Amino acid sequence: MNDTAPPPAGLVILGAGVMGTGISTLALGHGVPVTLVDTDPRQLVRAEEGIARGLRLAELMGRLPSGVEAGELRTTDSLPALAGARAVIEAVTENAGLKAVLLKEVSAAVLPGTPLISNTSSIPIDELADAVARPAELLGTHFMNPPSLIRTVEVVRGPRTGEAVMAAVRELLGALGRQSVVVNDSPGFVTSRVLHPMINTAARVVQAGTASVEAVDELMQGCLGHPTGPMRTADLIGIDNLVDSLQVLWERTGDDSCRPCDLLLEKVREGKLGRKSGSGFYTYEKEN
Repeated sequence: MNDTAPPPAGLVILGAGVMGTGISTLALGHGVPVTLVDTDPRQLVRAEEGIARGLRLAELMGRLPSGVEAGELRTTDSLPALAGARAVIEAVTENAGLKAVLLKEVSAAVLPGTPLISNTSSIPIDELADAVARPAELLGTHFMNPPSLIRTVEVVRGPRTGEAVMAAVRELLGALGRQSVVVNDSPGFVTSRVLHPMINTAARVVQAGTASVEAVDELMQGCLGHPTGPMRTADLIGIDNLVDSLQVLWERTGDDSCRPCDLLLEKVREGKLGRKSGSGFYTYEKEN
């Protein structure tokens, strides 16, 4: 449903892309009301369909708490009243300028003490904290995709993040059945700083003709124990999101292993973004 009324005492999630949809699915499955916000009404329709599929899958896999009724979902294409929100999670594209503008607007509208959470794979939280009214209330999360199936969440403490918001977010994640692992602020934190350059290197190996996509994944799975292989992982992350994250890392660290390789850039130009587009390094049934 589309609703511009004040949200229930649950989560307000900004951005109805892959991660906003996934985090919404997780929260709703644990009985937490969600107001999902996106400026594109068509994206909200796709998100509602994706949430319904995600809830069915999580239930089939036994990842939902028994006896808990799903939370209420509201959708809106404009920022709702935020006074009743338990927390606001920003999950828009990996663009520091866009995130900062949105967080500035949100921080002016929420009640003091409301956690502001930027879900980011690479952008330093202290960089975003300059935009908000109360930097102590901002922290980062990096949910893995899909959030309803992966139980561990990287939680990023910025230099100005306060203990009260850290405790509130750990409590929230606990209520969602997630394990928090807290790390300090840095470009890419831990998971992206390690994983994304590795995927970039794997793509360079394919680009050079050393091995096929399938061979790289088979070797990384069979010899090194990687659960899916780097190329399938790129497709799951979204190759456009991967490139955005690598660009952030490269610009902020100067590490040339983070410079997006030509093969990844070519995939983005061709619209072959992975699972969400129906093709990337592999071909899939298009999700929406």
